[in-house]
Amino acid sequence: MFPPPANPSPNTSYIRSVRRGKHKIFIGMSPGVGKTYKMLEEGHRLKEEGTDVVIGLLETHNRQETAQKAVGLEIVPRKDITCAGVTLTEMDTDAVIARQPQLALIDELAHTNVPGSEREKRYQDVEKVLEAGIDVYSTVNIQHLESLNDLVARITGVMVRERIPDRLLEEADQVVVVDVTPETLEERLRDGKIYAPEKVDQSLQNFFQRRNLIALRELALREVADNVEEGALEALSNHSNSSAPYCNIHERVLVCVSTYPNSLQLIRRGARIAGYMRAPLHGLFVDDPDRFLTKEESLHVETCERLLKEFNGQFIRVSDQNKARAIAEIAQQYHVTQIVIGESQRSRWKILLRGSLTQQLLKLLKHIDVHIIATDKIT
Repeated sequence: MFPPPANPSPNTSYIRSVRRGKHKIFIGMSPGVGKTYKMLEEGHRLKEEGTDVVIGLLETHNRQETAQKAVGLEIVPRKDITCAGVTLTEMDTDAVIARQPQLALIDELAHTNVPGSEREKRYQDVEKVLEAGIDVYSTVNIQHLESLNDLVARITGVMVRERIPDRLLEEADQVVVVDVTPETLEERLRDGKIYAPEKVDQSLQNFFQRRNLIALRELALREVADNVEEGALEALSNHSNSSAPYCNIHERVLVCVSTYPNSLQLIRRGARIAGYMRAPLHGLFVDDPDRFLTKEESLHVETCERLLKEFNGQFIRVSDQNKARAIAEIAQQYHVTQIVIGESQRSRWKILLRGSLTQQLLKLLKHIDVHIIATDKIT
C-alpha cells in the first residue's frame, strides 16, 4: 500500500492531512480471475502491518473462497434504498467517509447504483471517498472500459452495459493485472468456483469460450502496459534533465525511406515485421536541404508515402544534411525499437572514405535493433 500515517484505533479521531486518497485498481480479463480475492488478501496483509482497513463494499457472488477471505476485516454496513417498492442495498458512502479509515476496499468499480441513489455509478462513490483523503483499492474487468466496449462486443458478442471512463485507469496511482491462463479459468468455472453449476455449460459456450478469454487477456495486459508506458513518458517529461534511459514496453518499427526504388521493398518488409510484433509502423524520409529532388524522385517519395499509409503507417519527412543524426533523433522522439534500412548503395570506395549510413546509425543508436535488408544494387 501507499505509505500510511500512524495507525489510529477505530474509535480514535485524528486530523487527516488534506490530500486526495490514492487509488489502486485490480483489473482482470473476466469474472473469476481472483481480483476481489487478491484485494482482500492485500487488505489482510496491510491490516497486519498496522493499517486501518475496512471493506466499503464486497460482492462475493456466493463464492465461498472469497467470503472466507473477508473474515477478519471490518465491513461498513450497507445502506438500504427502496426502489419501486423493493428494498435493495448499496454502499453507504457517507458511512465509509465518516468512519475515516486509512484504506477502503470497494468491489466492482463499474457497478450501476440502484435508482434513487445519490450517485449513479459506484466509481463516482469511489471518487467521493478519495476526495475525503481515504485510499481505495477497487476491482474491475477489462470489458468495462468505455473505449473497449465496441471491441469487446465484436470479440464476445456481448454488449457490456456497465462501463467506466478510461480516465479512471489513467488517474489511478496503481493498476495491477490479476492474471490467470484461460485453462485455469475454465477449470475454476467447471469446479463451480465462479458460477452455480447450472450456469457452467452455458458460460463455456458463450462468454467463456477459449478464443474470447485469450483475446480479453491480451487486452488486459496491453491496457496496463500502455498505462505504464504513458506514466514513464510523463515522468520523463517532468524530469527532462534526467539521464535515466527510457524503457520501451511496446515495439515500434521505423522504415528508412530513400529515393532508391528499393524503398518500396523496405516498406513491405517493415510492414511484415510490424505485423508480427503488432507494432505501430513509421516511415521516415530525410530531405537533403542542399539538393533538390527530381520530378521522378518526388513521385517516388509520394508513392512510398501512399504505400506506407496503406499499411496504416505514419509517414515522417524531415530536412537535415546529416541523415544518420536525423534518423537517430526521430527514433528517440517516437520511441522506436526496430529500424529497417536497406544495405548501402554507395560504392566500396565511398564507404571506406566516409563510412556507410548503417555504420553511423549503429554508433548513434542504443537499445534499438537495426534490420539491414539486402536488395538489388542500383547500377
